[in-house]
Amino acid sequence: MNYKKLGTTDLDISTICLGTMTWGEQNSQEEGFQQMDYALDKGVNFWDTAEIYSIPPKEKTFGHTEIIIGNWFKKTKKREKVILATKVAGPMRPYVRGGGNQYDKKNISEALNGSLKRLQTDYIDLYQLHWPERNTNMFGRLGYEHNENENWNKFEDVLENLKGFIDQGKIRHVGLSNETAWGVKKYLEISKDHNLPRMISIQNPYSLLNRTYEVGLAEISIREEIGLLAYSPLAGGYLSGKYRNNQLPKNSRIALDPKFWTRYNKPNTSKAVDAYYEIAKKNNLDLAQMSLKFCEIQPFMTSVIIGATTMEQLKSNIESVNVKLSNEIIKEINDVQKLYSNPCP
Repeated sequence: MNYKKLGTTDLDISTICLGTMTWGEQNSQEEGFQQMDYALDKGVNFWDTAEIYSIPPKEKTFGHTEIIIGNWFKKTKKREKVILATKVAGPMRPYVRGGGNQYDKKNISEALNGSLKRLQTDYIDLYQLHWPERNTNMFGRLGYEHNENENWNKFEDVLENLKGFIDQGKIRHVGLSNETAWGVKKYLEISKDHNLPRMISIQNPYSLLNRTYEVGLAEISIREEIGLLAYSPLAGGYLSGKYRNNQLPKNSRIALDPKFWTRYNKPNTSKAVDAYYEIAKKNNLDLAQMSLKFCEIQPFMTSVIIGATTMEQLKSNIESVNVKLSNEIIKEINDVQKLYSNPCP
C-alpha cells in the first residue's frame, strides 16, 4: 500500500480509501465486515463514511452504514488502527434535522454526537461538511445561478462551531466536500486570519470521466496543501466497463436506482468509456485498475475512495496501487480526454 500525509497533519493515510456507502443497502453487515477485515489487512487504514449513508439516501437507511462500522469496531477492538472520516449532511433533506441549514452549533452537535454513538467511538479523525449550505454548483450541476438574498451560516461561525468540538476531543481534523474553489479559499483565509481550525482535505468527484477538479481546485490543493479525496473514481461503475454495450448487470447501482445515478448517463459517456477500455486492453490492463491508478498518481491527490459491492471488486480495486502507467499510456488517456472532455461533470 502507498501512503500520503493527510493535508498538513502528521497522519499517514493510505492512498486507497475504503468507501462504505453501500453498506446497509446493497451490502449486508456481514459483507461490510468482510470488506473491513480485508482492507485493513491490506494496509487500507483510511475509511470514509457519512451520517446520511446508505446510498441512495433514504430516511429508513439514514445512519445505517455508521452502525455497521461501529459494530465492527466493537467486535474487533481495532478502532485505533483506522483513520476514520465521516460527514455532517448539508441542507435539502427534510428528515435530516428539518432539512434547513445544518452547520450551526446545535445541528452540528446533534449530527456529531449521533455519528459518535452509531460508530461506537469517542472521536472522529476527519469530520467533513458533506456539501455547502449555499446555492452553488455541486453533484454535476452546471450553470451557476447567484442568489444575493440567500442565507447560510457564516464560514467563521462554522469554524468556531467546529473548534468547540475539536477542543472537546470529539474531532481531530476538519475537511470539506463537494466544495468550490471560492469556498475552499474563503475557509482557508478565515482560518488563517482568525486562528481557527484549518480545513485539511476536499472530497470532490474525480475520474477519467470527470476531470473538472483540475480547473482551479487542483492548484489550490497543491499550493495550500489541502489534497483531494476523490469520490466516484470509477464514475458509478461505468469505468469498470460493466455497462458497456448497453449491459445492465443485475443488482448494479444503475439497475437498482437509475434516477439517482443520471449524472453519469450522458451523451459521450459510452464513447469515452469504450476509448479508455481500448487503451487498457491494448496494454493488458484492467480498465478499473487503470482508471484508479490514473487518479492516484495525480499530484493534487491524497486518497482515492473506492466503493465495492463484492469482494472480487474490492481486491481488484486495492490491487490498483501496484499498477504502472507509462508515459505513453498517460498520453493516450489525455488524448481521449481532449476528444471527450469531461462527459460526466
